[in-house]
Amino acid sequence: MSKAQTDLSSFNNSWYKPGAGFLVRGIWYCVNVTYFKSGFPFNRIKLFWLRIFGATVGSGVVIKPGVNIKYPWRLKIGNNAWIGEKVWIDNLGNVVIEDNVCISQGAFLLCGNHDYKKTTFDLMVGDITLKQGAWIGAKSTVCPGVTVGSHAVLTVGSVATSDLGDYTIYQGNPAVVVKNREII
Repeated sequence: MSKAQTDLSSFNNSWYKPGAGFLVRGIWYCVNVTYFKSGFPFNRIKLFWLRIFGATVGSGVVIKPGVNIKYPWRLKIGNNAWIGEKVWIDNLGNVVIEDNVCISQGAFLLCGNHDYKKTTFDLMVGDITLKQGAWIGAKSTVCPGVTVGSHAVLTVGSVATSDLGDYTIYQGNPAVVVKNREII
């Protein structure tokens, strides 16, 4: 029995539209490297650049140094959200970060993946929503198409491959429920 093989030379994602032209993406790349991915410390300037490039950004948002944002025009951040050092928002799809969300150091919001079942390794894109009060732990990953419920916690190093319920703590790879979150 012969098995099909992946053929990356046949990969074609021409259907995907990043939402901005080549020139805008090139300028954003330079801004992202200079003000976000670097150790640049001034938060207000980062928020200014996000808004200039089409992100919706609420008040009281904190973005630490070393953050990588692929496409700001596909990003919506609510009020009082915290984005920690070296967070990567790989938003090929839309990312919504609601009010009072904390994304800890090194977390990865991953909106794209590939279809390993197809020989052409097709690109797949899914939006991510982090509901009010959610906490994404350090070095954890939120996969394409996932909604993290209100006040849910994804613990350190865990991987959310499906939706997380409200006021629930998840751990592991794939993340599973470990207990309810009680806020006092």
